[in-house]
Amino acid sequence: MQLLGLHVVVLLKCFLVVFGQQYHTHHDVADLHWKPATATWYGSPDGDGSNGGACGYGSLVDVKPLRARVGAVSPILFKNGEGCGACYKVRCLDKSICSERAVTIIVTDECPGGYCSNGNTHFDLSGAAFGHMAISGENGQLRNRGEIPVIYRRTPCKYPGKNIAFHVNEGSTDYWLSLLVEFEDGDGDVGSMHIREVTFSFLDFNFCALLFGLLTPPDTDAGGTEWLEMNHLWGANWCVIRGPLKGPLSVKLTTLSTGRTLSARDVIPRNWVPKATYTSRLNFFH
Repeated sequence: MQLLGLHVVVLLKCFLVVFGQQYHTHHDVADLHWKPATATWYGSPDGDGSNGGACGYGSLVDVKPLRARVGAVSPILFKNGEGCGACYKVRCLDKSICSERAVTIIVTDECPGGYCSNGNTHFDLSGAAFGHMAISGENGQLRNRGEIPVIYRRTPCKYPGKNIAFHVNEGSTDYWLSLLVEFEDGDGDVGSMHIREVTFSFLDFNFCALLFGLLTPPDTDAGGTEWLEMNHLWGANWCVIRGPLKGPLSVKLTTLSTGRTLSARDVIPRNWVPKATYTSRLNFFH
C-alpha cells in the first residue's frame, strides 16, 4: 500500500512537471470579524461604477463577473495598488432601510480624497452595489442618504469557471514586459510576481519520460532557469526590465495577504504579443 502511494505521488509530480502548473497550500484570507467603515456611491444610480479605474482592469469592470461589483477604496485598503483585486463584504447598519445581506465588492479603483482621506476606511461603491444593501424597494432612498456607516470584512474572491489570466500590457517588448493579473481566486491581491524563461529541466524530463513515453525533450533554448523578480508599477500592473526575453514564459504569483504561491508554467507563449491575454490552466480554488 505504501509503495502504491509513492507511485501516485511520483505520477502526480511528473504530471505537474510535464503539463505545467502548480500551486502551494495556504491560509484562508476570510475574516470573520466585521469592522466599521463608511460608504458612498458614484456613477449612475443603477450603474456598474468606474470605467477602468486606478487598478488598470480597463473594460473588465464593465462585464461579468466584475460588473456592478466594483468599488473604489481609501488608501488604507488600496495599499498603493497592491490591494487591487481583493474582495470585501460590505453591509449597512440602519435596519429601517438596510437589509441584512452584504454586498460583495472587488477593489478596482482608489478614492484618494474627501471621505477617503485622513486615514479613514471608506468604500465608494457603484450605484448598483450600494443599492443592493437596501431592503426591497428602498434602493433609491438609501442612495439619497449619501455617506452611510457600514461594516465590512475580507472575503475570498470567487470566479467560478475562470482561471487566472495574464494580460500583456500595451507597450511591452522583449526588453520591457508588463503584466496585469486577472480573475485571481482567493486572496485576489498580489504581493510579488516573478517570470522565468525555462521551466523544464532535463533531470525532470529524463525521470518522467519513461512514465509518459515522451520521445523528444522540450525546447530549452529560451535562456536561463532563473526566476526574475518583477517590479510593481501601479495598480495591479507589474513589469520586468530584462532582455531579450524569449517565450514561453512561466509566471509565479505570490499573494499579498497570505503569501500563497501559484506557478503557471509556460502560460505566455513564444509568440506573445502586447494587448493579448493568456489564460492559465489553474486557479487557487480549482
